[in-house]
Amino acid sequence: MLEGKNALITGSTSGIGLGMARALAAQGCGLMLNGFGDADVIEKVRSGLASEHGVKVAYNRADMTRPWEIEALVADAWAQLGSLDILINCAGIQHTAPVEAFPPEKWDAILAINLSSSFHTIHHALPHMKAKGWGRIINIASVHGLVASVNKAAYIAAKHGLVGLTKVVALETAGLGITCNAICPGWTRTELIEPQIVARAQALGVDIEEGGRALLAEKQPSRQFVSVEQLAQLAVFLCSPAAAQITGAPIPIDGGWTAQ
Repeated sequence: MLEGKNALITGSTSGIGLGMARALAAQGCGLMLNGFGDADVIEKVRSGLASEHGVKVAYNRADMTRPWEIEALVADAWAQLGSLDILINCAGIQHTAPVEAFPPEKWDAILAINLSSSFHTIHHALPHMKAKGWGRIINIASVHGLVASVNKAAYIAAKHGLVGLTKVVALETAGLGITCNAICPGWTRTELIEPQIVARAQALGVDIEEGGRALLAEKQPSRQFVSVEQLAQLAVFLCSPAAAQITGAPIPIDGGWTAQ
């Protein structure tokens, strides 16, 4: 379905971003991967995706806290792939603490990576999409872009801001063949959430799996984690012709969390 299209996915060397990369590559989409990690592991992922799906896959380790590196990342994606049709902003970090104990440097880092980096990628990607008359921008927000929880001031501020940014970009590109939407996952079993599961297990004196069930029971009525594959298939759908009139939407995929 996406043969001939090319995507830049930030934070795509692990977790949700890597799941998005696998799903798009399976649809024939070329990729620019981005993120940190062991160089040999990343190269194995890059070459594996390229050989398995017969698409071009490049990699750029741009730091999402540095606007000048983000600008270079977008330029590199266009230069190496030949076009930039799809942008998925997935880079994110987390820290939990009460507001009065929240380290200011953590606040700054979370806002930079979880919110400001998406502004910078969109800012530089939009001219390429407008020139072609087609584009899909998908921001990986969170259920916490729609509702709040304690001890997550920076993350929630960033994700609420990302939902707002999504709506503005959708309005500014309406009718131009470009859509901008936000996917808002509930609890998803990734590296980002694992420390919270461990903390819950330790607080309750139970094993990791029981800690995960306790975390789910607090917020997510389905009592099941959202899977990376489910999120990735939603992204594929948003890139399809069927989703051409879906824009500016924060789409929950949260096991009923925000229905409460």
